[in-house]
Amino acid sequence: MTDIARITEVIEPEAKALGFDLVRVRYFKGGEIGPIQDHGEEHTLQIMAERPDTGQLVIEDCAALSRRVSDRFDELEEQGEMLIEDAYRLEVSSPGIDRPLTRAKDYAAWIGHETRIELSELLGERKRFRGDLTEFDAETQTISIEDGGTVYEVPFNLVANAKLILTDKLIAASRPLDTSGADEILEEQED
Repeated sequence: MTDIARITEVIEPEAKALGFDLVRVRYFKGGEIGPIQDHGEEHTLQIMAERPDTGQLVIEDCAALSRRVSDRFDELEEQGEMLIEDAYRLEVSSPGIDRPLTRAKDYAAWIGHETRIELSELLGERKRFRGDLTEFDAETQTISIEDGGTVYEVPFNLVANAKLILTDKLIAASRPLDTSGADEILEEQED
């Protein structure tokens, strides 16, 4: 069985060496829903990382992290440690605008924005919440989310999956991608 904790332990220093924060590491079989990401029964190692100053990665950043991770996995394999037994594809990306919320600091950073949270077990009679993040209490590790006019207190350790919902407010709050070179592209299209 693939040890995602060990894989993350190997990947994190490689991301840090490039100045990136690791957002999420997932290993799954089959594609995610959608025509672009449907890879049938192929295994995927998905790495999401970001630059702390922008919350994003550009293509060159993704390529650099992919090379470092691949090289490190190869080194470990030569030393006798096989992190992943199956054939897999490596997917390195920025978390994107409707990013997953995986770390405590993500919740604190995105207070006031709409999110969807799914829990690993029932909280009262619910497992799913959708609404505005209203607070993150670092001391109690509790997320407050207003869903349907009621504020729910959700323990961080029960969150199985959470992500921001794409809204106009989120778009306005997000920092733009690196637009260097955009003028040249526009000039070429006009000719």
